[in-house]
Amino acid sequence: MKTASKAALVLTGVIALAACNKATPTENAAENVVENAENYQENMQNAAEEVKNTAENKAEAMENKGENAVESAKNEADAMKDAAKK
Repeated sequence: MKTASKAALVLTGVIALAACNKATPTENAAENVVENAENYQENMQNAAEEVKNTAENKAEAMENKGENAVESAKNEADAMKDAAKK
């Protein structure tokens, strides 16, 4: 009885292992293709996000330069007016 139980247990283990290793090389390659495509998609999304952030930072810097130029011009105009009054 003990031998039969051990044999059944071993047979169950062999069947379980066979089920785990059922994927063919072609199936494994197909899964790898999909996984590689998903990784590529994630990399492209990350790169796009980085480009957007860089563009936003550059646009903000340009806006700041414009605002600074206007503020500087106002200060210079005020100084010219003050000088003309004297």
